[in-house]
Amino acid sequence: MSQIAANHPAPDSTALSDAQWAHRLEAIANDARMHDDNINLPASAAAKIGRPMLIVGLVGLVVSAVGAVSVSLEHALAGIEIGLFTVLAISLGSLFWTMVFHALNAGWSITLRRQFENVASLVWIPAICLVLIAILEVLADGILLTWLDPTVSNHLLDIKAPYLNGPFFITRVIIYAICWIVLSRLLLGWSRKSDETGDRTLGRKARFWSSFGIPVFAFSVTFCAFDFLMSLDYRFFSTMWGVYFFASCALGSASAIAIIAAMLKASGRLQGIVTTEHFHDLGKLVFAFVVFWTYVTFSQYFLIWYSNIPEETLWFTARRAMGFDWLFKVMMFGHFVVPFLILIWRPIKKSPKLLSIVSGYLIIMIALDMAWIILPMVSVGNADSASPSVPGHLINAASVLGVIMIFGWLICGKITKSPLIPTKDPMLHESLSHKNYV
Repeated sequence: MSQIAANHPAPDSTALSDAQWAHRLEAIANDARMHDDNINLPASAAAKIGRPMLIVGLVGLVVSAVGAVSVSLEHALAGIEIGLFTVLAISLGSLFWTMVFHALNAGWSITLRRQFENVASLVWIPAICLVLIAILEVLADGILLTWLDPTVSNHLLDIKAPYLNGPFFITRVIIYAICWIVLSRLLLGWSRKSDETGDRTLGRKARFWSSFGIPVFAFSVTFCAFDFLMSLDYRFFSTMWGVYFFASCALGSASAIAIIAAMLKASGRLQGIVTTEHFHDLGKLVFAFVVFWTYVTFSQYFLIWYSNIPEETLWFTARRAMGFDWLFKVMMFGHFVVPFLILIWRPIKKSPKLLSIVSGYLIIMIALDMAWIILPMVSVGNADSASPSVPGHLINAASVLGVIMIFGWLICGKITKSPLIPTKDPMLHESLSHKNYV
């Protein structure tokens, strides 16, 4: 059936009787596009991409470990954190979009939502790594987080001590991890169970809990960004920091799903299920958050420049003095001007191949954004350190590549564990016949 929605115009499954719901499920199951080869990816097909990523990732992590011992622990840890916060942004953004799609009952997104769920469910990996890093930082009296160093004492730290202290820091990170893991596991679990049972109440349950999960997400992501990124220089503060990191989450996730969907299409899957109409909407999300990231970043910079408070301006002037001004220019042109001028064209957003290329480029930009935040504080956590050496940069690059490639390998494995779409979602018929009018 090419137009399931035409046979079942009711958009909400709660308006259907059990007999009507069974008829809708039968119509979906009989659709020619729903054959197993089109909605499932075998492990062997995923391994063709995942295995090289695993090899590159392991080499990168080995180089990082050797560099940590022979050159600098700080450089290795900084590189690991750049990679971790890049994949954390992607997985957290996927969790955000999954909850938004549920809360808004967004029918167009159903055939893409399973991949958001898959990536979100892997948030436990960077989350647990952050807990381990927090414990390491506390036990080592501060590696990158110099406010943990007991020899550093000043009036500012004394004022912030009720918040910036080791035990409370570890407790907060554990709470963030629990919130993210529980939300992601519940949403993926209900979605997969719906595939097996066709239980309509699971979708309503996901929608209900997503409405509560979005505020939990907002607070946890904001304070995690405060704890690990803004507190690298404990003298700096910005009330826009949480939304600054969130912009990378939303952008990174939409970009990653565009890549995954394009690769699945190239492998012969999701034919007629994920169409150029879906890619067009996905491209609009990517384009929107390129603009949103720029708006937030410029607003933060403009307010700091205008107020000219030393505790805030030092964050920017230190980076310029330490030789990282080139990253600022890369962010200005590479993170906004270039993707804006490319994505403004509708044919780019509607092309799986072109959109995936731009999306891969944007993930690199997000990693460079994390480098712009973390690297200048790699030595002592303040403006007194010099620009990293060539070996330091190599360790940073190997660490980042190692983390991202390992995460990519895990995504490849995750995709094969369940159907590529929610096969019995109440709104699937709407997504299968989705038409983009804007």
